[in-house]
Amino acid sequence: MSLFDKPSPEAAAAVDAAIESRHSMRAFLPTPVPRETVEDILRVASRAPSGTNTQPWQVHVLTGAARQRLSERILAIYDDPEELATHSEEYAYYPREWASPYIDRRRKVGWDLYGLLKIAKGDKVRMHEQHGRNYSFFDAPVALMFTIDRVMQQGSWLDYGMFLQNIMIAARGRGLHTCPQAAFTQFHRVIAEELRLKPTQMLVCGMSLGHADPAATENSLITEREPVAGFTRFIET
Repeated sequence: MSLFDKPSPEAAAAVDAAIESRHSMRAFLPTPVPRETVEDILRVASRAPSGTNTQPWQVHVLTGAARQRLSERILAIYDDPEELATHSEEYAYYPREWASPYIDRRRKVGWDLYGLLKIAKGDKVRMHEQHGRNYSFFDAPVALMFTIDRVMQQGSWLDYGMFLQNIMIAARGRGLHTCPQAAFTQFHRVIAEELRLKPTQMLVCGMSLGHADPAATENSLITEREPVAGFTRFIET
Protein backbone atom coordinates (compact mmCIF):
# COMPACT_ATOMS: atom_id res chain seq x y z
CA MET A 1 0.00 0.00 0.00
CA SER A 2 1.37 3.42 -0.97
CA LEU A 3 1.52 6.35 1.44
CA PHE A 4 -1.63 7.87 0.01
CA ASP A 5 -3.84 4.83 -0.59
CA LYS A 6 -6.96 4.52 1.50
CA PRO A 7 -6.86 1.22 3.41
CA SER A 8 -9.57 -1.28 2.59
CA PRO A 9 -12.19 -1.96 5.28
CA GLU A 10 -10.52 -5.33 5.81
CA ALA A 11 -7.11 -3.72 6.35
CA ALA A 12 -8.56 -1.16 8.78
CA ALA A 13 -10.31 -3.95 10.69
CA ALA A 14 -7.06 -5.92 10.90
CA VAL A 15 -5.24 -2.94 12.42
CA ASP A 16 -8.04 -2.38 14.92
CA ALA A 17 -8.03 -6.08 15.82
CA ALA A 18 -4.29 -6.05 16.47
CA ILE A 19 -4.63 -3.03 18.77
CA GLU A 20 -7.71 -4.28 20.62
CA SER A 21 -6.33 -7.80 21.11
CA ARG A 22 -3.11 -6.53 22.66
CA HIS A 23 -3.07 -7.45 26.33
CA SER A 24 -0.22 -7.97 28.76
CA MET A 25 0.17 -11.74 28.89
CA ARG A 26 1.63 -13.30 32.02
CA ALA A 27 2.09 -16.90 30.87
CA PHE A 28 3.75 -18.06 27.67
CA LEU A 29 4.32 -21.35 25.89
CA PRO A 30 7.91 -22.55 25.27
CA THR A 31 7.29 -22.47 21.52
CA PRO A 32 10.36 -20.82 19.91
CA VAL A 33 10.05 -17.58 17.97
CA PRO A 34 12.37 -17.48 14.93
CA ARG A 35 14.97 -14.74 14.93
CA GLU A 36 13.68 -13.64 11.52
CA THR A 37 10.27 -12.96 13.05
CA VAL A 38 11.77 -10.85 15.83
CA GLU A 39 13.82 -8.91 13.30
CA ASP A 40 10.74 -8.36 11.16
CA ILE A 41 8.76 -7.05 14.14
CA LEU A 42 11.55 -4.64 15.05
CA ARG A 43 11.89 -3.50 11.44
CA VAL A 44 8.21 -2.60 11.27
CA ALA A 45 8.26 -1.01 14.74
CA SER A 46 11.15 1.23 13.75
CA ARG A 47 8.71 3.22 11.62
CA ALA A 48 7.52 4.83 14.87
CA PRO A 49 7.67 8.63 14.78
CA SER A 50 10.48 10.42 16.57
CA GLY A 51 11.38 14.08 16.85
CA THR A 52 13.56 15.09 13.88
CA ASN A 53 14.02 11.36 13.17
CA THR A 54 16.31 10.85 16.17
CA GLN A 55 15.18 7.21 16.64
CA PRO A 56 16.33 6.98 20.29
CA TRP A 57 15.62 3.28 20.76
CA GLN A 58 18.27 0.62 21.37
CA VAL A 59 17.09 -2.99 21.64
CA HIS A 60 18.77 -6.02 23.22
CA VAL A 61 17.23 -9.40 22.37
CA LEU A 62 17.96 -12.26 24.77
CA THR A 63 17.16 -15.90 24.07
CA GLY A 64 18.47 -19.25 25.21
CA ALA A 65 21.31 -19.28 27.73
CA ALA A 66 21.62 -15.48 27.80
CA ARG A 67 17.98 -15.07 28.73
CA GLN A 68 18.20 -17.80 31.36
CA ARG A 69 21.36 -16.38 32.93
CA LEU A 70 19.83 -12.91 33.36
CA SER A 71 16.66 -14.39 34.78
CA GLU A 72 18.55 -16.46 37.35
CA ARG A 73 20.71 -13.55 38.46
CA ILE A 74 17.73 -11.27 39.03
CA LEU A 75 15.65 -13.94 40.77
CA ALA A 76 18.51 -14.71 43.16
CA ILE A 77 18.51 -11.06 44.23
CA TYR A 78 14.72 -10.82 44.29
CA ASP A 79 14.49 -13.74 46.70
CA ASP A 80 17.16 -12.33 49.04
CA PRO A 81 15.59 -9.49 51.11
CA GLU A 82 18.91 -8.01 52.21
CA GLU A 83 20.36 -7.95 48.71
CA LEU A 84 17.08 -6.76 47.22
CA ALA A 85 17.16 -3.71 49.48
CA THR A 86 20.35 -2.55 47.75
CA HIS A 87 18.65 -2.31 44.35
CA SER A 88 16.40 0.57 43.33
CA GLU A 89 14.96 2.07 40.17
CA GLU A 90 17.03 4.61 38.31
CA TYR A 91 13.96 6.67 37.40
CA ALA A 92 10.44 6.96 38.78
CA TYR A 93 8.02 5.11 36.55
CA TYR A 94 5.08 5.66 38.90
CA PRO A 95 4.06 8.81 40.80
CA ARG A 96 5.76 9.52 44.12
CA GLU A 97 2.33 10.42 45.49
CA TRP A 98 -0.78 8.67 44.20
CA ALA A 99 -4.19 10.26 43.64
CA SER A 100 -7.56 9.14 42.29
CA PRO A 101 -8.48 7.87 39.78
CA TYR A 102 -5.00 6.45 39.10
CA ILE A 103 -4.51 4.67 42.41
CA ASP A 104 -8.01 3.18 42.13
CA ARG A 105 -7.28 1.74 38.70
CA ARG A 106 -3.93 0.39 39.88
CA ARG A 107 -5.48 -1.36 42.86
CA LYS A 108 -8.33 -2.79 40.80
CA VAL A 109 -6.12 -4.39 38.19
CA GLY A 110 -3.93 -5.85 40.92
CA TRP A 111 -6.82 -7.40 42.80
CA ASP A 112 -8.47 -8.56 39.58
CA LEU A 113 -5.29 -10.47 38.70
CA TYR A 114 -4.87 -11.90 42.19
CA GLY A 115 -8.53 -12.85 42.22
CA LEU A 116 -8.10 -14.91 39.04
CA LEU A 117 -5.08 -16.60 40.60
CA LYS A 118 -6.89 -17.06 43.94
CA ILE A 119 -4.23 -15.12 45.82
CA ALA A 120 -5.84 -13.84 49.00
CA LYS A 121 -5.24 -10.34 50.35
CA GLY A 122 -2.29 -10.47 52.71
CA ASP A 123 -0.79 -13.62 51.17
CA LYS A 124 2.66 -12.07 50.79
CA VAL A 125 4.34 -15.33 49.82
CA ARG A 126 2.17 -15.92 46.79
CA MET A 127 2.23 -12.22 45.87
CA HIS A 128 6.03 -12.36 45.96
CA GLU A 129 6.02 -15.47 43.78
CA GLN A 130 3.64 -13.97 41.24
CA HIS A 131 5.60 -10.73 40.96
CA GLY A 132 8.75 -12.80 40.60
CA ARG A 133 7.28 -14.35 37.46
CA ASN A 134 8.27 -11.09 35.77
CA TYR A 135 11.90 -12.09 36.12
CA SER A 136 11.45 -15.42 34.38
CA PHE A 137 9.80 -13.45 31.56
CA PHE A 138 6.61 -15.39 32.29
CA ASP A 139 8.37 -18.30 30.52
CA ALA A 140 8.44 -16.45 27.18
CA PRO A 141 11.32 -17.62 24.96
CA VAL A 142 12.26 -14.09 23.89
CA ALA A 143 13.28 -11.33 26.27
CA LEU A 144 13.69 -7.77 25.07
CA MET A 145 15.56 -5.06 26.95
CA PHE A 146 15.30 -1.46 25.86
CA THR A 147 17.86 1.25 26.52
CA ILE A 148 18.22 4.91 25.67
CA ASP A 149 21.17 7.25 25.55
CA ARG A 150 21.30 9.36 28.69
CA VAL A 151 21.65 12.61 26.72
CA MET A 152 18.12 12.18 25.35
CA GLN A 153 15.33 14.05 27.11
CA GLN A 154 11.61 13.68 27.81
CA GLY A 155 10.53 14.02 24.19
CA SER A 156 12.61 11.01 23.24
CA TRP A 157 10.90 8.97 25.93
CA LEU A 158 7.58 9.87 24.30
CA ASP A 159 9.02 8.62 21.01
CA TYR A 160 10.15 5.46 22.77
CA GLY A 161 6.63 4.72 23.96
CA MET A 162 5.37 4.79 20.39
CA PHE A 163 8.15 2.43 19.35
CA LEU A 164 7.24 0.00 22.14
CA GLN A 165 3.58 0.12 21.12
CA ASN A 166 4.55 -0.62 17.53
CA ILE A 167 6.42 -3.73 18.69
CA MET A 168 3.40 -4.98 20.59
CA ILE A 169 1.02 -4.36 17.70
CA ALA A 170 3.37 -5.87 15.12
CA ALA A 171 3.68 -8.93 17.36
CA ARG A 172 -0.11 -9.32 17.40
CA GLY A 173 -0.14 -9.13 13.63
CA ARG A 174 2.03 -12.25 13.66
CA GLY A 175 -0.03 -14.15 16.20
CA LEU A 176 2.33 -13.39 19.08
CA HIS A 177 1.80 -11.68 22.41
CA THR A 178 3.89 -9.50 24.70
CA CYS A 179 4.14 -8.16 28.21
CA PRO A 180 5.89 -4.79 28.66
CA GLN A 181 7.68 -4.78 32.02
CA ALA A 182 8.85 -1.80 34.03
CA ALA A 183 9.58 -4.30 36.84
CA PHE A 184 13.08 -4.76 35.45
CA THR A 185 14.13 -1.17 36.15
CA GLN A 186 14.93 -2.02 39.77
CA PHE A 187 17.68 -4.31 38.52
CA HIS A 188 19.27 -1.95 36.02
CA ARG A 189 22.77 -2.51 37.44
CA VAL A 190 22.58 -6.28 36.93
CA ILE A 191 21.11 -5.85 33.46
CA ALA A 192 23.82 -3.35 32.54
CA GLU A 193 26.46 -5.92 33.52
CA GLU A 194 24.84 -8.76 31.62
CA LEU A 195 24.31 -6.69 28.49
CA ARG A 196 27.70 -4.97 28.79
CA LEU A 197 26.03 -1.61 28.45
CA LYS A 198 28.04 1.54 28.05
CA PRO A 199 27.74 4.01 30.95
CA THR A 200 25.95 6.33 28.53
CA GLN A 201 23.06 3.87 28.17
CA MET A 202 20.05 3.80 30.51
CA LEU A 203 17.52 0.99 30.88
CA VAL A 204 13.98 1.96 29.87
CA CYS A 205 12.11 -1.32 30.46
CA GLY A 206 11.92 -4.96 29.47
CA MET A 207 9.40 -6.96 27.48
CA SER A 208 8.45 -10.63 27.15
CA LEU A 209 7.60 -11.91 23.67
CA GLY A 210 6.20 -15.22 22.55
CA HIS A 211 3.11 -17.38 22.13
CA ALA A 212 0.67 -16.78 24.98
CA ASP A 213 -0.58 -19.84 26.87
CA PRO A 214 -4.35 -19.89 26.18
CA ALA A 215 -4.93 -22.26 29.13
CA ALA A 216 -3.33 -19.95 31.71
CA THR A 217 -5.92 -18.37 33.99
CA GLU A 218 -3.98 -15.12 34.32
CA ASN A 219 -4.17 -14.59 30.57
CA SER A 220 -7.93 -14.22 30.80
CA LEU A 221 -7.54 -10.86 32.55
CA ILE A 222 -9.08 -8.05 30.50
CA THR A 223 -8.43 -4.63 31.98
CA GLU A 224 -11.11 -1.98 31.85
CA ARG A 225 -10.79 1.17 29.76
CA GLU A 226 -12.46 4.52 30.21
CA PRO A 227 -14.98 5.40 27.47
CA VAL A 228 -13.93 8.14 25.08
CA ALA A 229 -16.26 10.58 26.82
CA GLY A 230 -14.36 10.00 30.05
CA PHE A 231 -11.05 11.39 28.79
CA THR A 232 -11.90 13.58 25.80
CA ARG A 233 -13.17 17.13 25.28
CA PHE A 234 -14.41 18.30 21.89
CA ILE A 235 -14.00 22.06 21.55
CA GLU A 236 -15.72 23.60 18.53
CA THR A 237 -16.32 27.25 19.33
